[in-house]
Amino acid sequence: MKVSEALAKGQPTLSFEFFPPKTTEQEEHLFSVLAQLKAFQPDFASVTYGAMGTTREKTFQWVKEIKERFKIDPVAHLTCISATKKSILLQLEQFEAIGVNNILSLRGDPPEGSNDFTPPADGFSYAKDLVAFIKVHKPEFCLGVAGYPEGHRESPSLERDTALLKEKVEAGADYIISQLFFDNRFFFDFLDRCRKAGIKAPIIPGIMPITSLKQLRKMTDICGATIPQKLLEQLEKHESDRSAVEKIGVEWAVGQCEELLGAEVPGIHYFVMNQSGPISQILKQLTFARRQ
Repeated sequence: MKVSEALAKGQPTLSFEFFPPKTTEQEEHLFSVLAQLKAFQPDFASVTYGAMGTTREKTFQWVKEIKERFKIDPVAHLTCISATKKSILLQLEQFEAIGVNNILSLRGDPPEGSNDFTPPADGFSYAKDLVAFIKVHKPEFCLGVAGYPEGHRESPSLERDTALLKEKVEAGADYIISQLFFDNRFFFDFLDRCRKAGIKAPIIPGIMPITSLKQLRKMTDICGATIPQKLLEQLEKHESDRSAVEKIGVEWAVGQCEELLGAEVPGIHYFVMNQSGPISQILKQLTFARRQ
């Protein structure tokens, strides 16, 4: 099923995003997590790329596993990183051959330690160009793009960031998944900016359960998300107690999700961080996750 079709059903969608495992043991762990979270009947799931597209070929295999082994509709990530038009078209044809027609179209981030994105020869500089390319060659594909509640780190202003997002939607994107955030005020302000700019595509908020203060700081440093002072104080107080940090993270995420669902968001996308425990605890507390 296409993501757009799931969104059209009128109930909040549930989706998961995993990061690419680096070893055989981590890969088996990923499959174990998928098997556990399958019980919540997600509408779709995806696996991100490694740095500089290093896991591109493995990502194809994982997408196939998600579809065939776990019977979950996969969303394949495609980025502009180290990718020519020819290689992108080849990937699209590979996905089409196994019946995958959901793509999350991203520019991709520069390598760690670098602030500059260098487009590949005969490739794309922006996600909007990737979206337009896919729409020309595979118009039947359903395309998602990323949105940034607090603005992309490279964007000079929120207004410019919103304008660029609108260009991605006008190029053919069917829906938007937001970057993680920990203060719903940023998401609601983002949603308001988008609607005022004429962006009508569904916008799915992205939520990341906190399991480690160190990991949280790393993630927010990468994406620029704000850690609310109240949350930070709680985490710092219990930093050495992993179970306490996880409990705080679950309670915070549940609070976020309850407010978002109350505001009738079209779905919630969870950055799972390849752990089933926190997500399971959150979903058991949310009414929309108890599907029959």
